[in-house]
Amino acid sequence: MTRNRVPTEAFIITFDTGDGNAFRRPRGGDGYPPYDIERLPPQKGTERLRVTLAVAGFAENELDVSVEANQLVIRGKQTEREEADYLFRGIASRQFQRVFAIEDGMEVTGASLRNGLLAIEIIRHDPVHLVRKINISTAE
Repeated sequence: MTRNRVPTEAFIITFDTGDGNAFRRPRGGDGYPPYDIERLPPQKGTERLRVTLAVAGFAENELDVSVEANQLVIRGKQTEREEADYLFRGIASRQFQRVFAIEDGMEVTGASLRNGLLAIEIIRHDPVHLVRKINISTAE
């Protein structure tokens, strides 16, 4: 089994993997938080993907998942917890934003947070092929 390193931030998610460029990165990032993208078995003929981000330490109300102009945007902002008197602080409170461009016809159907992993489900509906009759007018 070969492991392909997936680019870090703002890349295109597509189901078309024929040319090996299913995940193309327009710009770089710092790699936080780490994530996986997996192809799930089709369900009722619908193709499915899952994007999973490792967001340990974030509460549900500190995360935001939205779709803006064909982009899946995931933001996280931890609130500062000042009640503790730290002897050593190695776990930083930080914020992040991950942006994934999604192709036309893809729909984000839901997100769940379990055991520090944020899983986002994406489906692609079968394309609708429209046939439109164009009338031909005669010039007089």
